[in-house]
Amino acid sequence: MPLQSLSWLLCCRQGFTLLRRDYGEKEEEEESFELRSKDELLSPGRDTLDVAVSQPLQAANGPSSVSEIPEEMRSLIIDKNKGTIEDDSSLLVKGWLYKEVHGTWLRQRKHWFVLTQDALEYYSSDEKNAKRLGMLVLTSLCTVIWPDKQTYKETGYWNVTVYGRKLCYRLSTKHFNEAIHWACAIQKVIESKAPVETPTQLLIRDIEENKFNPEAVESIYKHNSILKYTQSPLYAPLLPFQYGSVEHKIYSNSSSKGYSTLRDEAVKIFNSIQQLETARDAVPLIQGVLQTCQDLQPLRDEVYCQLIKQTSGVSSPETEAHLRYWQLLTCMSCTFLPGLPVLKYLRFHLKRIQSKHPDTEADNYAAFIAEALEKTRGRELVPSWEEIHILMNRQEMVCTVHCPGQEVSQVPISSHTTAEEVVKKMVQHLGLQHSPNTFALYEQNCHREWLVASSSIVADVLTKFENLTSKDPDSQWRLCFKVYCFLDTENIPIDSVEFLLLFEQAHEMVVRGHLPTSEEDLQYLSALRLQSLNGDFNLHAPVPPLEELFPGHLIEVRALASARMLLTKPSNCSSRFHAGFLSGALHNGLWGQMAAHKQKAEEDLRLRSRMKEEGLSVMAAIVERWKLLQGLSREDAITTYLSNVKQWSGFGSTLYDIDFYVVNVPTLWEKRKGSSACLNKHEISTENCLHRVWLGIAAQEVSLYKQGHREPFECFSYNQISSFGICEGNTFKIIMAEKELIFETSSLRKLSEIGQLMNAYIAIAHRKHQRRAEDELFGLSLTIPESPSHPV
Repeated sequence: MPLQSLSWLLCCRQGFTLLRRDYGEKEEEEESFELRSKDELLSPGRDTLDVAVSQPLQAANGPSSVSEIPEEMRSLIIDKNKGTIEDDSSLLVKGWLYKEVHGTWLRQRKHWFVLTQDALEYYSSDEKNAKRLGMLVLTSLCTVIWPDKQTYKETGYWNVTVYGRKLCYRLSTKHFNEAIHWACAIQKVIESKAPVETPTQLLIRDIEENKFNPEAVESIYKHNSILKYTQSPLYAPLLPFQYGSVEHKIYSNSSSKGYSTLRDEAVKIFNSIQQLETARDAVPLIQGVLQTCQDLQPLRDEVYCQLIKQTSGVSSPETEAHLRYWQLLTCMSCTFLPGLPVLKYLRFHLKRIQSKHPDTEADNYAAFIAEALEKTRGRELVPSWEEIHILMNRQEMVCTVHCPGQEVSQVPISSHTTAEEVVKKMVQHLGLQHSPNTFALYEQNCHREWLVASSSIVADVLTKFENLTSKDPDSQWRLCFKVYCFLDTENIPIDSVEFLLLFEQAHEMVVRGHLPTSEEDLQYLSALRLQSLNGDFNLHAPVPPLEELFPGHLIEVRALASARMLLTKPSNCSSRFHAGFLSGALHNGLWGQMAAHKQKAEEDLRLRSRMKEEGLSVMAAIVERWKLLQGLSREDAITTYLSNVKQWSGFGSTLYDIDFYVVNVPTLWEKRKGSSACLNKHEISTENCLHRVWLGIAAQEVSLYKQGHREPFECFSYNQISSFGICEGNTFKIIMAEKELIFETSSLRKLSEIGQLMNAYIAIAHRKHQRRAEDELFGLSLTIPESPSHPV
């Protein structure tokens, strides 16, 4: 850039510097703060951009003159024969664009735009002495929103939006290539700029460099009030942020919550933090700050810096008002980790506070935070109100874990405890260390059950329960400890806790309808269940609801069959009169809709009545069978129950209700001429489809059952499987040498559970094989018991 042009540019930008802009009292009129000095602009190492200024005037078999070039290309060509703005090597792109105008009746105006290595300017015309109407200085913090098809469909224009600190240029053109050309050129200019640093960043770097020199560090704090506690508001964030609205960035749930720019949110959040000093209840404010940081991840480092500032240089750090900052910092440290530079700064700050204020509450909070930072991995959900209360007092949380057939267990946890750690505590508490089976945690309510992955943070699961309960008070979720991998169901001592766990899970399988047997056998099992719960029959014994004893879908099947029998009975004269004479009138228009709605309500009422009658009939049959078990002990009732269930070959498998397709792979590949691409479910013929089957995942094999059938129609071991996994939404595939199995469910989470369970069984088999190979190598016999594991 010539020196004369550079001086003119610096004069127009009024000499504003970064410090005056962000922390001074005056506001600039133009985007000028990024130009630090004249020497910086003239530095010989300054990079130039490889952006084309013009397009070739002639190509092979192309136009021979400018007049024959398409209009969208002409606006990017510099015509040297015309008296335009002076030719300058710093000018990258020129052209006519429409600019959105506010406050006038005309929404868009056409201007001559010029992109340089430092700014995007626009003029009244393309003449040499045209008046410059505006300028947006480009820095590393500017952002470009590229053209999108939806806007073009709505407006007929391809839009390019450029965000500066205060200015926002919304440019448009009718030609896609031209919009892309401008967006690419502007983006290259932005990427070529050196990162903008704030005073706080520079001071953090100075502290890091002098951390072993206490006198220098104290001098930095003494002469820079921006690092210390203040009661005044912030007018700019402590860290740099990209310009532009958060709606144009990918943040979780950010666009639906009315957030503005990151810079504005950073200033607002400091105001919320300051309100902690006077708030009667700090928990809502703390949770609000945490939620904002969860939605807008770039704000996390900013909030950490703000809290470090508010806990530094405090004259009386022991007051309740100032301890609120430490409480929020504690919750932050248990929820998010800052970036590495801020993390180093935070650790230095904690050590400094501990040395300056030993044996105080600030010292205790600093020690708690330092320990939490070593364990925090990042949370999916912000802490619940209960967890925030506990963290504010630096206490340990307690997790309630339900165990089938056993009393609930209270397990101490922290904000970092995983499900695998809770499972290990439960295994030790129940004395299951030597069990060959493995265990896991499940989310459970009266309708659903989900596996909790071993790496999941339990505090997140409890927070989710709190959120679900607040939306639906009748939905009571709980954590349940159960057998996960059934590796040995025969050699379990009858008097052990594990035997009771196996009995309870077998009963859950029966109630869900996953035991294909006769209705008489199911009634007998229900009677054994009552005998195990209450002993001998007694009129005053508490009897659980029928849905906790007997498969509910069978009651519905009986009620539907009874209702159909009533409908097939011949109707009387009156009904024939109504059906013949009024059918045409009642089934047309509004009267027809009302009649259909009334008929549907009557049918539902009759069905509920029939289900109630059938339920009473089944319950009476169960009680009669219960009376016949007089004198049977509780242990014998449980043993008899399990022995009856174990007669089914599918016992020990985890069953999933799925839609199933089987594909002859070579045949379809021949049809597709040998293509190796993954088969699509839409290529499967209807002959290969079997709806609603049971997929059984066991230790040695995978089985397929027609629902209600005792024997599987297909089994295959894990050695036969070449690959498996989720693909195409809610589709799970198991690929073998000669066939491909495709499963579908309405829940992607269930498919994930299937894959995890198969991986767990394969991993266990692989470990056993390795151990056997090692023992054979050293000539040892396999007498060492299998060590417990939790490969969820």
